[in-house]
Amino acid sequence: MIKSIFDFLFATVIIFCLIPFWIIMIIVPTFTIFKQTRIGQFGKPFTIYKIRTMHSGKVTSVGKFLRKFKIDELPQLFNIIKGDMSFVGPRPDIPGYYDKLEGSDRQVLKLKPGLTSLAAIKYVNEEALLKRQKDAKQYNDDVIFPDKLQMNLDYCSKKSLTYDLYIVGLTLKGIFVKNKISI
Repeated sequence: MIKSIFDFLFATVIIFCLIPFWIIMIIVPTFTIFKQTRIGQFGKPFTIYKIRTMHSGKVTSVGKFLRKFKIDELPQLFNIIKGDMSFVGPRPDIPGYYDKLEGSDRQVLKLKPGLTSLAAIKYVNEEALLKRQKDAKQYNDDVIFPDKLQMNLDYCSKKSLTYDLYIVGLTLKGIFVKNKISI
């Protein structure tokens, strides 16, 4: 309950602080919202929002910038307000992964998907990693997804507001320090 209240209030404050950004999103025709079905809490599908970073199957130059600083993920603050997501939890995946889990692995479905997680931090360069593989889907299915699943199952037993703040801090450090941004 505390986590849900924190998520709602924090997302509301961030959305309000980003009003100039949302105005730019509305005015500049280059920025459009991408919607996709993802698997959420209890295996329930929901629509995730992101800023479109690809056109004709290629990441645009603006899209590269948006992805680098995770700006393309900001519309997911509205997913948090709606209650579909949390700040910290397993990154929501497309159908065919979390919804197909069996046995004790299904424990991860008790969690709301999140904007960030330790698995998201570890695999921040997942797209580049997959591009280097001979069979990207098989590598994802055999290596990356099982590792992410285990990390998210570990989170189930450790979750707390303090732990979430720690993960958010690691995420911000990764974005700002990795990209040499001072605030």
